[in-house]
Amino acid sequence: MVKVLMRADTHVNININGDEPRAKCTLSQVMAALSVSLGSMVVGFASGYTSPALEGMREDLAFSKELSSWVGSIMPLGALAGGILGGPLIEGLGRRTTILATAVPFIISWFLIALAMNITMVLAGRAIAGVCVGIASLSLPVYLGETVQPEVRGTLGLMPTTLGNIGILLCFLCGKYLDWSNLAMLGGVIPVPFLICMFLIPETPRWYMSKGKAKQARAALQWLRGSKADVSFEMSEIERIAAEAEKNASESSRFGELFSRANARPLLITIGLMLFQQMSGINAVIFYAASIFKSAGSTIEENLCTIIIGVVNFFSTFVATVLIDRLGRKVLLYASSVTMTLTLGTLGAFFYARDAGTEWPGWIPLACLMLYVVGFSVGFGPVPWLMMGEILPANIRGSAASLATAFNWSCVFLVTLTFENIMTSIGKHNGYWMFAGVCFVGLFFVIFFVPETQGKSLEDIEKKLTGQRIRRMSSVANLRPMPMAV
Repeated sequence: MVKVLMRADTHVNININGDEPRAKCTLSQVMAALSVSLGSMVVGFASGYTSPALEGMREDLAFSKELSSWVGSIMPLGALAGGILGGPLIEGLGRRTTILATAVPFIISWFLIALAMNITMVLAGRAIAGVCVGIASLSLPVYLGETVQPEVRGTLGLMPTTLGNIGILLCFLCGKYLDWSNLAMLGGVIPVPFLICMFLIPETPRWYMSKGKAKQARAALQWLRGSKADVSFEMSEIERIAAEAEKNASESSRFGELFSRANARPLLITIGLMLFQQMSGINAVIFYAASIFKSAGSTIEENLCTIIIGVVNFFSTFVATVLIDRLGRKVLLYASSVTMTLTLGTLGAFFYARDAGTEWPGWIPLACLMLYVVGFSVGFGPVPWLMMGEILPANIRGSAASLATAFNWSCVFLVTLTFENIMTSIGKHNGYWMFAGVCFVGLFFVIFFVPETQGKSLEDIEKKLTGQRIRRMSSVANLRPMPMAV
């Protein structure tokens, strides 16, 4: 007989056989992740739209090249506004309701573009879509972070990225055969299944608890974990964190709380990840993929190149899905930084050699961009959004996610608006080398500042990053600690 003595407020899970029990991933969690991720598919379609549609739209509506850059960049500008608006919405209306509310405006935006008689209607449609994109991009990771168990949060948390890449690929494929108007009409149909599925899933337990609705919180958690699961321990953790958040909120202003010393580290890490994600130049590559191949003098047909990029982008996400809960977040970010640095550097060398009169094979731009997209898709594409839902403390999650999302889309707007001007003013080779340098610096940011969150509960992550004293030695989601004797 071995007696284990411990403090009354200390929880320990002891496994005698050495095999830590695994939490079960329920069908309801998969359904919840899939439902919200259909919104990401709409976002992906909107992000990829300008690449196949812009040239035909410019010819039919007869607008200048300067206005073309606004067709691409007004969506991230709208997303900036959506990111600012989304924080108060997910706190006031709830995560699910806010996500659901984007479906109808998405449909309206697409039909504005499809029926456009002038550039003003196109810009209005893209601006409305941008606001919805900004709201969705902060709401989806917060919803998933608060509903999915730690053991599968990486895998299911990447589902929005997977569906988003499907949206981009679908846009590239259909853009080869449809004109810009019919392609926008298709975009108006895609949000319909998203709208229907969102009615089938619950609000997050943590939001219910933050509003003092303990009964609804328990019901939502039970639905997510399965009818036979014991949710008592996880529910007690949610209640404790909600009580602490309410206490802290009463002691300081919301703005002061956001930038308090305890919350500064997770907020700055989130913003740093967003900075390096967008300054890698990914959205400029997606928005202007066809024109990049055209300017490179590629021997492969432009639209076929963009389709290949879309296919690579899609399948790369599955690699990340398989690896993220095995290797962890940081390893994927390391691989992502190195791959993007090397491929962008090589692409810059291609344009430098071409300008110097040296001919390189025409397949090099395609090969570089394929590997670049692989590198982005396995790391800096999905991980910053996933970690935003993981590392932001509960008491500032909505407002901090709003700030980080607004910052992200500010970077997207700046990059997409200035991309062609940068390439013209400093030369394509210097432009790609500049993006490569950003990716290289991002590697050191990950090494020294980004924590590993693999397999950790949101409560454990928050304690570590905010400097709270950790009394609980270990925990496994949905398993109640039991006194042990041998």
